[in-house]
Formats: sequence, structure tokens, C-alpha cells
Amino acid sequence: MLTSSRPIVALSALASGCLFLGGCSIPLPWPESPLYETPSNASNWVAPTSKEEALAAMAGHYAQYNIVAYEGQTPNGPLSTFIITYGSTDLVIENGSLVAYDRFCRAEYIANQNFDTVFSDAATQSIQPLGAIVDVNEEDGAWKLFRPATPTLSGIDGDPNLPLSTDRNDPRIRDDDNDGKPGVTVVVRLFGLIDGEIYIARREIFRYDLTLYSDGSLRGSVIDDSEQLVIGASLAILDTPNNPLQRRDPGLNPIILIPVSDDIDTCEELMANRDWLFPPEPAFLQIGE
Repeated sequence: MLTSSRPIVALSALASGCLFLGGCSIPLPWPESPLYETPSNASNWVAPTSKEEALAAMAGHYAQYNIVAYEGQTPNGPLSTFIITYGSTDLVIENGSLVAYDRFCRAEYIANQNFDTVFSDAATQSIQPLGAIVDVNEEDGAWKLFRPATPTLSGIDGDPNLPLSTDRNDPRIRDDDNDGKPGVTVVVRLFGLIDGEIYIARREIFRYDLTLYSDGSLRGSVIDDSEQLVIGASLAILDTPNNPLQRRDPGLNPIILIPVSDDIDTCEELMANRDWLFPPEPAFLQIGE
């Protein structure tokens, strides 16, 4: 999931600014759910017949693509966003259990209003969840994988199993993206009129469910309960608390794991192969569609 790496900035404050700057856009509606159809299993596919066979079928090196949808309200109307994260997942059999190791490469941001947001690759790659033992079970003839949440801190030290600090002066805040600024930095542009930076700390809390398909892929949905602290900003209008909620629609929060060669083991190699690995990124509906 970082969602996964899922930076959400104080955009409700930004939308307030657009009202007096005259640069507001009309919020666009959500696309239809699901964003992507799942593949049909090959007619000659022999699915695993035991849990041991399922673990062996799932074990491997995967390219990961996940999307988390968030929703909120602004003075300019509904604010809907997709955080799209690219990374890799290794599913490894250890002591009879399947363990998931997730790593992230890049996060993209798409909004239904005229906001541009950049979360650096350095910040995305600094989020490194612990390995998690996954549950593998058969349901109605399909093999399912469930990865439990393993909370991970970004931009701050501490115990990831405790709620995120609400103190923007907490001495445990750290510069995880190594840009000389507190926490991790989100660069924003509002309606093409305002450029600024927001400094945040996050407690990434995600879990996912997957189903095994005959092409070797694992597909399902992400559930995100991450917490966020706005530490500060380069402009006062951006310095506003914000912790938006996920839109709980599995079809708008997909995760896709595609088996790839072990040779694709860097973010540069993964992103160079993005177009043949994954479907196009989603878009909000244009008015009239």
C-alpha cells in the first residue's frame, strides 16, 4: 500500500485560498468502481490443492502497484484523491510460513481539484515496513492471502505500535528524506498560483487482501488507517492540521502484485518497466463523461 507511502497534505486550507485568488476549479467526480477488472483464470489452470502448494505458488518476487483513495471536504467542494504507490513485494517461505516484505519506490498524487503534489522518491523509499507473516486460506475455491498491518513511522522516531505524536515540536521528529527540513517534505502547487512545502510525519498503517490468479498475479484491495501530523509549512496558508480518511470502496483501493524476474531489483528498473507491468493510472471523470 505506501500505501503504503501515502502523503496527504492540508489541501482544505489550500482550497480556502483559491476562493479569494479566483483560481478555483470544479471538483470532478469519482470514476466508476472497480478501477480495474480482475483477469479470468485459464480454463486449463490447476489451482493449488493444499496450503503447502498455495504457499509455494505464491512465494516469489513481485512488482507492486497499489492505490489508496481518500476523501474530504473543502470550501471549494469535495476533495477526492488517489495516492498511487509503486514498489516491490517479496513473499518468502520461512519456517513453514509465508512472509511479506514490502518496499516502495515512488508515490504519485491525483486529485479531483487543481492541486499538484510531489512526494519525493527519497521520502517514499524511506518507508520500510517490517516483514509480516501473512495468512493464506482457501475460500470458495480461490486461494487468498491477508497481510496484517505492521505500523511504520515516517518522519519521526518512537514506538510504531503507539498512536502518532500530536506535538509538532516533538524532539523525535527526524529528517527522513534528508533535505534538511523536519519530517518528510511534500511540495504543493495550488491552482497554478501558489507554490509551497508542507512538512509531515506519518504513521503508516495498511493491510491488504489478495487472491491468486492463474497468470501468477495476486490482486485485491488495500485498507489504510494511517495517521498524519503536519509539522509545519513554508507558507502559513499551508500550515493546517489534516488527517483525511480512506474512501472504503475496495474497487477504488486496488493492489496488484505481478511476478517479475529477480533481475528487476531496483526502483529504476521497476519504473522503466512500469507500462508493461501495470494498467494506466486512474483519472477522475471529466464533467459530461
